[in-house]
Amino acid sequence: MGAFVAGRVVKTMIAKGIAVKGARALVLGITFKENCPDIRNTRVIDIVRELEDYGITVDVHDPWANPDEVFLKYGLRTRKDLIPDGRYDAMILAVAHEQFTNMDPAGLMNGNCVVYDVKGILDPMIVDERL
Repeated sequence: MGAFVAGRVVKTMIAKGIAVKGARALVLGITFKENCPDIRNTRVIDIVRELEDYGITVDVHDPWANPDEVFLKYGLRTRKDLIPDGRYDAMILAVAHEQFTNMDPAGLMNGNCVVYDVKGILDPMIVDERL
């Protein structure tokens, strides 16, 4: 799944004229399932690694995951808070945490950005593609 999602995000970026190498992406969620702190067996890390292989800088935000555990298990630092600074070229909603349900990612994204919803919980009007 990770390679498929990352590939679709990259293809959509290219279609929208967004340079892939050097782009910034935000992945929302790293846990195994929604509203749970368990990071064991998560496949989200595969999405992160695939995006990094394309030369994309990836930030991960998960309000449920313990940042120290994520770092120890995957060597990945997570963002504690979301800062609406408009710097992301792509956003991937990977885990359907309740905190993400009514999210409006507009403040996080560049004007021309890709929103990919793996779980199908975001408003279809703001999503470029769904799994």
